[in-house]
Amino acid sequence: MLLGAEAAAECVRETRARIRSPATEYKANHLLRGKHRAVLVWLLAPSGPIYGRARVFLADKAYFAVRKIADLIAGDVAYTGAGGDRALAADLYREGPVSLGPERFTAFLESFNDVMRRRAPAERFFLTVEELAGVGGRVGEIMRLLDRSRQPLEDFLERPGEMPALDPLIPAIMRAVVHWGRDRRPVSILHDEHNGLTEERVAHLKRVVDLAGLRLADSFHEPRVQVADFLAGVARRIAEDELGGRGDPELVALLRPYVDPASVWGDERSWALLRPAG
Repeated sequence: MLLGAEAAAECVRETRARIRSPATEYKANHLLRGKHRAVLVWLLAPSGPIYGRARVFLADKAYFAVRKIADLIAGDVAYTGAGGDRALAADLYREGPVSLGPERFTAFLESFNDVMRRRAPAERFFLTVEELAGVGGRVGEIMRLLDRSRQPLEDFLERPGEMPALDPLIPAIMRAVVHWGRDRRPVSILHDEHNGLTEERVAHLKRVVDLAGLRLADSFHEPRVQVADFLAGVARRIAEDELGGRGDPELVALLRPYVDPASVWGDERSWALLRPAG
Protein backbone atom coordinates (compact mmCIF):
# COMPACT_ATOMS: atom_id res chain seq x y z
CA MET A 1 0.00 0.00 0.00
CA LEU A 2 1.38 3.38 -1.01
CA LEU A 3 -0.36 5.71 1.43
CA GLY A 4 1.11 8.61 3.38
CA ALA A 5 0.72 8.89 7.13
CA GLU A 6 -1.74 11.79 7.00
CA ALA A 7 -3.82 10.21 4.23
CA ALA A 8 -3.99 6.97 6.22
CA ALA A 9 -4.98 8.83 9.38
CA GLU A 10 -7.74 10.62 7.47
CA CYS A 11 -8.94 7.27 6.07
CA VAL A 12 -9.17 5.85 9.59
CA ARG A 13 -10.95 8.98 10.87
CA GLU A 14 -13.48 8.84 8.04
CA THR A 15 -14.05 5.12 8.59
CA ARG A 16 -14.71 5.74 12.28
CA ALA A 17 -17.08 8.61 11.47
CA ARG A 18 -19.05 6.42 9.09
CA ILE A 19 -19.20 3.31 11.31
CA ARG A 20 -19.56 5.07 14.68
CA SER A 21 -18.43 2.15 16.80
CA PRO A 22 -16.98 2.77 20.27
CA ALA A 23 -14.16 0.26 19.58
CA THR A 24 -10.71 1.67 20.34
CA GLU A 25 -9.21 0.04 17.24
CA TYR A 26 -11.11 -0.83 14.09
CA LYS A 27 -10.55 -4.13 12.29
CA ALA A 28 -11.75 -5.59 9.01
CA ASN A 29 -14.64 -7.32 10.76
CA HIS A 30 -16.21 -3.91 11.44
CA LEU A 31 -16.30 -3.23 7.70
CA LEU A 32 -17.59 -6.71 6.89
CA ARG A 33 -20.75 -6.39 8.95
CA GLY A 34 -23.84 -6.14 6.79
CA LYS A 35 -24.96 -2.88 8.37
CA HIS A 36 -21.66 -1.26 7.32
CA ARG A 37 -21.66 -2.44 3.73
CA ALA A 38 -21.82 1.14 2.43
CA VAL A 39 -18.58 1.91 4.27
CA LEU A 40 -16.85 -1.09 2.71
CA VAL A 41 -18.04 -0.06 -0.75
CA TRP A 42 -16.77 3.46 -0.09
CA LEU A 43 -13.34 2.14 0.95
CA LEU A 44 -12.85 -0.04 -2.15
CA ALA A 45 -14.58 2.12 -4.75
CA PRO A 46 -12.61 3.98 -7.47
CA SER A 47 -13.52 7.23 -5.71
CA GLY A 48 -12.35 5.86 -2.35
CA PRO A 49 -9.20 6.70 -0.37
CA ILE A 50 -7.02 3.69 -1.32
CA TYR A 51 -7.89 3.09 -4.97
CA GLY A 52 -4.71 2.96 -7.07
CA ARG A 53 -2.61 3.06 -3.90
CA ALA A 54 -3.03 -0.50 -2.69
CA ARG A 55 -2.46 -4.05 -3.85
CA VAL A 56 -3.32 -7.38 -2.29
CA PHE A 57 -1.64 -10.77 -2.75
CA LEU A 58 -4.22 -13.56 -2.51
CA ALA A 59 -3.16 -17.03 -1.39
CA ASP A 60 -5.45 -20.05 -1.51
CA LYS A 61 -3.86 -21.97 1.37
CA ALA A 62 -4.62 -25.41 -0.07
CA TYR A 63 -3.15 -24.53 -3.46
CA PHE A 64 -0.20 -22.80 -1.80
CA ALA A 65 0.65 -26.06 0.00
CA VAL A 66 0.10 -28.10 -3.18
CA ARG A 67 2.46 -25.81 -5.07
CA LYS A 68 5.11 -26.41 -2.42
CA ILE A 69 4.60 -30.16 -2.75
CA ALA A 70 5.29 -29.75 -6.46
CA ASP A 71 8.45 -27.81 -5.56
CA LEU A 72 9.51 -30.65 -3.31
CA ILE A 73 9.06 -33.22 -6.05
CA ALA A 74 11.08 -30.95 -8.35
CA GLY A 75 13.85 -30.89 -5.74
CA ASP A 76 13.32 -27.30 -4.57
CA VAL A 77 11.62 -26.46 -1.29
CA ALA A 78 13.11 -23.01 -0.73
CA TYR A 79 10.64 -20.18 -0.22
CA THR A 80 11.70 -18.62 -3.53
CA GLY A 81 10.62 -21.68 -5.51
CA ALA A 82 8.85 -20.90 -8.78
CA GLY A 83 6.08 -23.42 -8.23
CA GLY A 84 7.66 -26.66 -9.36
CA ASP A 85 5.63 -28.55 -11.93
CA ARG A 86 2.50 -26.39 -12.30
CA ALA A 87 0.62 -29.16 -14.11
CA LEU A 88 1.36 -31.58 -11.27
CA ALA A 89 0.22 -29.02 -8.70
CA ALA A 90 -2.99 -28.37 -10.65
CA ASP A 91 -3.68 -32.12 -10.91
CA LEU A 92 -3.22 -32.70 -7.17
CA TYR A 93 -5.29 -29.64 -6.25
CA ARG A 94 -8.14 -30.68 -8.55
CA GLU A 95 -8.08 -34.47 -8.13
CA GLY A 96 -6.89 -34.81 -4.53
CA PRO A 97 -10.25 -34.06 -2.88
CA VAL A 98 -11.99 -36.36 -5.39
CA SER A 99 -9.66 -39.35 -5.02
CA LEU A 100 -9.06 -39.04 -1.28
CA GLY A 101 -12.22 -37.28 -0.15
CA PRO A 102 -12.20 -33.69 1.13
CA GLU A 103 -11.46 -34.57 4.77
CA ARG A 104 -8.63 -36.99 3.96
CA PHE A 105 -7.09 -34.56 1.50
CA THR A 106 -7.24 -31.74 4.05
CA ALA A 107 -5.61 -33.99 6.66
CA PHE A 108 -2.83 -34.77 4.16
CA LEU A 109 -2.16 -31.06 3.57
CA GLU A 110 -2.25 -30.34 7.31
CA SER A 111 0.31 -33.10 7.86
CA PHE A 112 2.57 -31.52 5.25
CA ASN A 113 2.09 -28.11 6.87
CA ASP A 114 3.07 -29.49 10.28
CA VAL A 115 6.31 -30.90 8.87
CA MET A 116 7.22 -27.75 6.94
CA ARG A 117 6.65 -25.66 10.08
CA ARG A 118 8.71 -28.18 12.10
CA ARG A 119 5.80 -29.17 14.30
CA ALA A 120 6.05 -32.88 13.41
CA PRO A 121 8.78 -35.23 12.13
CA ALA A 122 9.06 -35.88 8.41
CA GLU A 123 8.76 -39.62 9.02
CA ARG A 124 5.14 -39.22 10.12
CA PHE A 125 4.26 -37.35 6.93
CA PHE A 126 5.91 -39.94 4.69
CA LEU A 127 4.02 -42.75 6.41
CA THR A 128 0.87 -40.97 5.19
CA VAL A 129 2.40 -40.58 1.72
CA GLU A 130 3.17 -44.33 1.57
CA GLU A 131 -0.41 -45.13 2.52
CA LEU A 132 -1.85 -42.80 -0.11
CA ALA A 133 0.47 -44.09 -2.84
CA GLY A 134 -1.89 -47.01 -3.26
CA VAL A 135 -4.99 -45.01 -4.18
CA GLY A 136 -4.34 -45.34 -7.91
CA GLY A 137 -4.77 -42.82 -10.68
CA ARG A 138 -2.94 -39.51 -10.95
CA VAL A 139 -3.03 -38.85 -7.21
CA GLY A 140 -1.38 -42.20 -6.45
CA GLU A 141 1.27 -41.42 -9.07
CA ILE A 142 2.00 -38.07 -7.45
CA MET A 143 2.27 -39.71 -4.03
CA ARG A 144 4.83 -42.16 -5.38
CA LEU A 145 6.84 -39.27 -6.80
CA LEU A 146 6.56 -37.51 -3.46
CA ASP A 147 7.73 -40.61 -1.62
CA ARG A 148 11.01 -40.40 -3.54
CA SER A 149 11.52 -36.79 -2.43
CA ARG A 150 12.44 -37.43 1.18
CA GLN A 151 16.03 -36.27 0.95
CA PRO A 152 15.33 -32.72 -0.33
CA LEU A 153 12.81 -32.23 2.47
CA GLU A 154 15.13 -33.61 5.14
CA ASP A 155 17.96 -31.40 3.86
CA PHE A 156 15.66 -28.37 4.03
CA LEU A 157 14.51 -29.15 7.56
CA GLU A 158 18.10 -29.55 8.76
CA ARG A 159 19.11 -26.04 7.69
CA PRO A 160 18.79 -23.76 10.74
CA GLY A 161 17.09 -20.41 10.28
CA GLU A 162 15.60 -21.38 6.92
CA MET A 163 12.82 -19.13 5.66
CA PRO A 164 9.31 -20.53 6.32
CA ALA A 165 8.36 -22.18 3.04
CA LEU A 166 4.62 -22.27 3.72
CA ASP A 167 4.13 -18.70 4.90
CA PRO A 168 2.38 -16.60 2.21
CA LEU A 169 3.77 -13.49 3.90
CA ILE A 170 7.17 -14.03 2.29
CA PRO A 171 6.07 -14.07 -1.37
CA ALA A 172 3.59 -11.29 -0.58
CA ILE A 173 6.43 -9.04 0.59
CA MET A 174 8.50 -9.99 -2.44
CA ARG A 175 5.63 -9.13 -4.79
CA ALA A 176 5.07 -5.81 -3.01
CA VAL A 177 8.71 -4.89 -3.57
CA VAL A 178 8.51 -5.83 -7.23
CA HIS A 179 5.28 -3.91 -7.79
CA TRP A 180 6.03 -0.72 -5.88
CA GLY A 181 9.67 -0.79 -6.92
CA ARG A 182 8.95 -0.64 -10.62
CA ASP A 183 10.93 2.06 -12.40
CA ARG A 184 13.72 1.26 -9.92
CA ARG A 185 12.16 3.15 -7.05
CA PRO A 186 13.56 2.16 -3.63
CA VAL A 187 11.00 0.33 -1.49
CA SER A 188 10.86 0.42 2.29
CA ILE A 189 8.07 -1.50 4.03
CA LEU A 190 6.18 -0.63 7.19
CA HIS A 191 4.62 -3.85 8.48
CA ASP A 192 2.48 -4.89 11.40
CA GLU A 193 4.41 -6.56 14.21
CA HIS A 194 5.12 -10.16 13.21
CA ASN A 195 7.28 -12.76 14.96
CA GLY A 196 8.25 -14.32 11.63
CA LEU A 197 9.97 -11.19 10.38
CA THR A 198 13.22 -11.65 12.25
CA GLU A 199 16.34 -9.64 11.48
CA GLU A 200 17.84 -12.70 9.83
CA ARG A 201 14.85 -13.20 7.54
CA VAL A 202 14.64 -9.52 6.63
CA ALA A 203 18.33 -9.62 5.71
CA HIS A 204 17.61 -12.69 3.57
CA LEU A 205 14.78 -10.88 1.82
CA LYS A 206 17.08 -7.95 1.07
CA ARG A 207 19.45 -10.33 -0.69
CA VAL A 208 16.67 -11.74 -2.85
CA VAL A 209 14.74 -8.58 -3.79
CA ASP A 210 15.63 -4.91 -3.83
CA LEU A 211 14.17 -4.16 -0.40
CA ALA A 212 15.58 -0.94 1.05
CA GLY A 213 14.25 -1.53 4.54
CA LEU A 214 11.51 -3.07 6.67
CA ARG A 215 10.17 -1.61 9.91
CA LEU A 216 7.59 -3.15 12.25
CA ALA A 217 4.87 -1.12 13.94
CA ASP A 218 1.83 -1.66 16.14
CA SER A 219 -1.35 -1.08 14.11
CA PHE A 220 -2.99 0.60 17.11
CA HIS A 221 -0.51 3.47 16.85
CA GLU A 222 0.14 3.39 13.09
CA PRO A 223 -2.81 4.27 10.81
CA ARG A 224 -0.98 3.10 7.66
CA VAL A 225 -0.76 -0.40 9.09
CA GLN A 226 -4.37 -0.22 10.25
CA VAL A 227 -5.60 0.66 6.75
CA ALA A 228 -3.50 -2.16 5.27
CA ASP A 229 -5.14 -4.50 7.79
CA PHE A 230 -8.56 -3.28 6.63
CA LEU A 231 -7.78 -4.24 3.03
CA ALA A 232 -6.10 -7.54 3.87
CA GLY A 233 -9.00 -8.68 6.05
CA VAL A 234 -11.80 -7.73 3.68
CA ALA A 235 -9.90 -9.11 0.66
CA ARG A 236 -9.44 -12.45 2.40
CA ARG A 237 -13.15 -12.70 3.24
CA ILE A 238 -14.33 -11.63 -0.23
CA ALA A 239 -11.97 -14.06 -1.96
CA GLU A 240 -12.73 -16.97 0.37
CA ASP A 241 -16.46 -16.45 -0.07
CA GLU A 242 -16.03 -16.55 -3.85
CA LEU A 243 -13.87 -19.67 -3.59
CA GLY A 244 -16.60 -21.32 -1.53
CA GLY A 245 -19.33 -20.41 -4.00
CA ARG A 246 -20.81 -17.70 -1.77
CA GLY A 247 -19.32 -14.72 -3.58
CA ASP A 248 -20.81 -11.25 -3.57
CA PRO A 249 -20.62 -9.98 -7.19
CA GLU A 250 -20.45 -6.31 -6.23
CA LEU A 251 -17.66 -6.78 -3.69
CA VAL A 252 -15.72 -9.13 -5.98
CA ALA A 253 -15.85 -6.53 -8.76
CA LEU A 254 -14.65 -3.84 -6.35
CA LEU A 255 -11.76 -6.04 -5.16
CA ARG A 256 -10.47 -7.00 -8.61
CA PRO A 257 -8.40 -3.86 -9.30
CA TYR A 258 -6.44 -4.46 -6.08
CA VAL A 259 -5.53 -8.11 -6.75
CA ASP A 260 -1.96 -9.01 -7.63
CA PRO A 261 -2.05 -11.07 -10.87
CA ALA A 262 0.73 -13.27 -9.45
CA SER A 263 -1.46 -14.36 -6.51
CA VAL A 264 -1.36 -18.08 -5.70
CA TRP A 265 -4.87 -19.25 -6.54
CA GLY A 266 -5.77 -22.70 -7.85
CA ASP A 267 -9.51 -22.58 -8.46
CA GLU A 268 -10.09 -21.51 -12.07
CA ARG A 269 -13.74 -20.53 -11.68
CA SER A 270 -13.24 -18.11 -8.80
CA TRP A 271 -9.93 -16.81 -10.18
CA ALA A 272 -11.65 -15.84 -13.43
CA LEU A 273 -13.77 -13.46 -11.32
CA LEU A 274 -11.05 -12.29 -8.91
CA ARG A 275 -8.12 -11.69 -11.23
CA PRO A 276 -7.58 -8.12 -12.39
CA ALA A 277 -8.53 -7.17 -15.93
CA GLY A 278 -5.75 -7.28 -18.48
